[in-house]
Amino acid sequence: MIVLFETAAGYALFKLLDEKKLQKSDNLFQDFETPERASKIIKLKHFEKFRDTTEALAATTAAVEGKLTKSLKKLLKKQLSGVQEELLVSDAKLGNAIKEKLELSVISNNAVNELMRCIRLQTESLISGLSKKDITAMELGLAHSLSRYKLKFSPDKVDTMIVQAVNLLDELDSELNNYIMRCREWYSWHFPELGTILTDNIQFIKTIKIIGTRDNVKNSDLSDILPEDLEERIKTVAEMSMGTEITELDITNIWYLCDQVIEITEYRSQLYDYLKSRMMTVAPNLTVLLGEFVGARLIAQAGSILNLAKHPASTVQILGAEKALFRALKTRKETPKYGFIYNSQLVGQASQPFKGKMSRMLAAKVSLATRVDALGDDPCLSLGVDHKAALEQKLRLMEDGSSRRISGTAKAKAKFEKYQVKSEVYQYFAAADSTLPSGKRKPLIEEINQDEPPSKKVKTEIKDEPEDNEIISNGINDDSPKKKKKKKKAKEKEKEQEQEDEEEMLPEPVAEVPELIKKKKKKRRQKISKLMKMLSMNKTSTLML
Repeated sequence: MIVLFETAAGYALFKLLDEKKLQKSDNLFQDFETPERASKIIKLKHFEKFRDTTEALAATTAAVEGKLTKSLKKLLKKQLSGVQEELLVSDAKLGNAIKEKLELSVISNNAVNELMRCIRLQTESLISGLSKKDITAMELGLAHSLSRYKLKFSPDKVDTMIVQAVNLLDELDSELNNYIMRCREWYSWHFPELGTILTDNIQFIKTIKIIGTRDNVKNSDLSDILPEDLEERIKTVAEMSMGTEITELDITNIWYLCDQVIEITEYRSQLYDYLKSRMMTVAPNLTVLLGEFVGARLIAQAGSILNLAKHPASTVQILGAEKALFRALKTRKETPKYGFIYNSQLVGQASQPFKGKMSRMLAAKVSLATRVDALGDDPCLSLGVDHKAALEQKLRLMEDGSSRRISGTAKAKAKFEKYQVKSEVYQYFAAADSTLPSGKRKPLIEEINQDEPPSKKVKTEIKDEPEDNEIISNGINDDSPKKKKKKKKAKEKEKEQEQEDEEEMLPEPVAEVPELIKKKKKKRRQKISKLMKMLSMNKTSTLML
């Protein structure tokens, strides 16, 4: 029997001298306690050493997956050609592959696995030419390479440096703001006008370093820092400044603070360049889509690029707005539409109605790009560039209000009615609600009243008004009983005439709609009662006068 044994250094083929020992696998470890006893049971036939770590990694990964490599196939053909012996293999998948391709009798069971463990105990003595130190180094290097291969991990892609760099940048920005604010307040006691003239912080600090006190402004040259107009303005303002006088010790301490600000600013620029290079190495597609700073913030918020790749697009969209999200969920209000992704270039270019939609589309593409960066082997920028071009095209379509299809998989054209103002005005036609037959019908009372001229009642009222006004204006009270009786009789006649006119104006009753007639009669009675009340009110007013 031939035993195939895999090591970190290469393949080893052993000849099993005593086949009966394999049947007694329970006590087999006792025969391998010493190298002398192990050499009586097994003997090295051939050892094929790997050329480099790459070949060792390829062989090990193939063995883990149960595949037969070219080097192993070549070795078995060379050593076992014409030999009708059984081959002992620890992995059953690899044994089946060897059996199919080389047509050899392969054995793989628990007894073989126990034999492999015993050989591993005495590897140094059984394989000549390999020391324990060399084997340990090879095993360690192969273990690292195999773990990187399984996790798709590259030693160049160290996202921990990105997390530390972006956090340090935030801290440096806050410290710089504090130092510059303190320097401005401190120096404004001596030269307050300089702070209003120079708004740029670095120019302000460098100017203080050159001039010192305001008395030295005339003799100092600021052409390397400031343009000519600002330099002349500072020199003129320094002559009539309202600031207080300070000593040399004061200006020396201010200079120390200025040195600190300049050093921190220079270090911040170096750190930002370092962050750019690391982002292009670790996450090139994410950097193309979002930029260095926003992409680094997302990685820092998630903890690592692998954790960010595990997040869905909806989570990536609101990363950085956790407080607002939980506040909205607690108060049952609208959840935020974006977090750190709001500071990206594409969302900034979109107008206010489209910012939410653009952030959603951008988050979907960022999620895909992050997975490619974290788990892909080829650090190519093509995915990020293509996605960014597609998003820019969709943004132009949304901004233009075009109704063309914006998605390649959509079946219908996209509609933008939600964002467009419609100029059409729809009217409601009440005539369409009628359930009566469409034949000729008799006019209603309201229609007759609208078409005909005003009734006699209006004329009588118009005639009566000036009489009442004349009586009031002249102050005459004709309260004689004869005149009152005449007025009553005239008003009663007028009422009777109005009632007769209204009865004549009413249409003939329709037999088909009795309920309609009842309603009309009720309305007519109500109108008559109102008229009676009005007339009685007029009568009482005239009597009072």
